[in-house]
Amino acid sequence: MLINMQNDEIISKLEEIRQLTLLNTKKALTLSETALLTSLSKSHIYKMCMLKKIPYFKPNGKLTYFDKDEITAWMLQNRISTSAEIEAKAINYVVTGKKGGKKWKE
Repeated sequence: MLINMQNDEIISKLEEIRQLTLLNTKKALTLSETALLTSLSKSHIYKMCMLKKIPYFKPNGKLTYFDKDEITAWMLQNRISTSAEIEAKAINYVVTGKKGGKKWKE
């Protein structure tokens, strides 16, 4: 029984490795592949699609596809600055009196 359980775990891990390898070669992802890439559940991704919080495609109005590059960019949005970056901005503001944003031309 223990040997069969270990074999099932090994087969499961090998299937996961196979799927991850396929993800590297594909540009258009299915819902399941997107779940694997993002580590989110399929139901959560589906809910985000319905709320239009994640970019997706429905070429035939039925199946849902995701662009791998868009999903990667979506996952990397809302970057949180490190303490060192925040401190450097604060020092720059104190020294120059400016936030460091774009300068407006009149």
